[in-house]
Amino acid sequence: MQKRNKIRVLMITPYLPFPPLSGGQTRSFNLIKNISAKVDITLISFALPDQDKNKAMEIEKYVKKHIIIERGKTWNLKKLLFTAFTYYPLLVSNYFSKELKEVIKKELLNAKYDLIHVECFYLMPNIPKTDIPVLLVDQTIEYAVYKHFVESLSGIKMLLKPILWLDVLKIKYWEQKFWKIANTLVAVSRDDQKLMKTLSKRKVDLVLNGVSDDFFKDLNIKKYNIPTILFGIANFKWMQNKEGAENLIKFIWPKINKRLPNSQLIIAGKYSKEFLTSSFPNINTDNIICGPVDNPQEIYQKSWVLVAPMGSGGGSRTKFFEAMASKLPIITTPTGIEGIEAKHGENVLIANSFEQLVTLTIKTLNNKELRDKIGENSRKLVIKNYDWKSSAKQLLDIYQDTI
Repeated sequence: MQKRNKIRVLMITPYLPFPPLSGGQTRSFNLIKNISAKVDITLISFALPDQDKNKAMEIEKYVKKHIIIERGKTWNLKKLLFTAFTYYPLLVSNYFSKELKEVIKKELLNAKYDLIHVECFYLMPNIPKTDIPVLLVDQTIEYAVYKHFVESLSGIKMLLKPILWLDVLKIKYWEQKFWKIANTLVAVSRDDQKLMKTLSKRKVDLVLNGVSDDFFKDLNIKKYNIPTILFGIANFKWMQNKEGAENLIKFIWPKINKRLPNSQLIIAGKYSKEFLTSSFPNINTDNIICGPVDNPQEIYQKSWVLVAPMGSGGGSRTKFFEAMASKLPIITTPTGIEGIEAKHGENVLIANSFEQLVTLTIKTLNNKELRDKIGENSRKLVIKNYDWKSSAKQLLDIYQDTI
């Protein structure tokens, strides 16, 4: 019997993997790119209406077939009622789709697959009952993220807590249920892997996040001529990014700008302008650069430091890997650096309070020798441990074990 050369995988993602404007998109694009030589991939992207379908052609270089289905807006009456009158949380309701479910069912009937690869647990209700093994990747522990969000509510928003707590409990129930249902469960960081093992009481495989080769290129770009703080190229609809940027703008940036009045702040990435205008309508933007980015490498290489006062953990942050590969020193919280094996004072600078973040940032902006040391060491760390080619090999090995 002739041996097949390629594994046949049906992959479902909750976004278009290209252009890679968020951590999840970056992860999916780079893994698909690096496994494509050994895997025949049929990709089903459950995409937002505003995602650029024309740019999706880049991902189609690496897949056998690409099906795009629009998922509609999050906040609509139908989804809210579905959440209110079922056991599903809003997160799952948002990604539950009869059209998506029918497309997956039809694809499984009409083509032969060795494996179904699902990115993020909230897509799982769309997978029909099948004998084909299902591999589930959870890019972050969702219930923990939403739990932190509800706990952090203050003011008039606290009135929503009872309803939101119920939703958190629903997320926790379904997330852990699908962890147990999947044939293979995959985490993206060792911290998540450990917690998922404890909660699911089963084996959890690991496919680390990484960094693209592009970020190691020396573009011969000079730094900004004034001290420049970057939050990181991010998607500002994701609550962790919004919280981190809000912490930076409220509690850290004003004190740094007062001490270093010629400094500037960059809040860049998808929906960054909408985030800034809605969260800080009266802010003085004279020293703030904000907007989408065409060339992230350029921004990472031109900035002086990356400051990310993250309040919740989970997964590992691709913007950190991109900064580290670009020799950009990172100043963050213990929660922010979760999932990355970096040491304070060697590869990264870690602060336990906003005051410490201010002190460390000013110290680093004023000390080129320190910036160079942390930047060089962080680059060595990602070269050694966080490379998409190595992550792709991890994924291929798990594919083989699963089938």
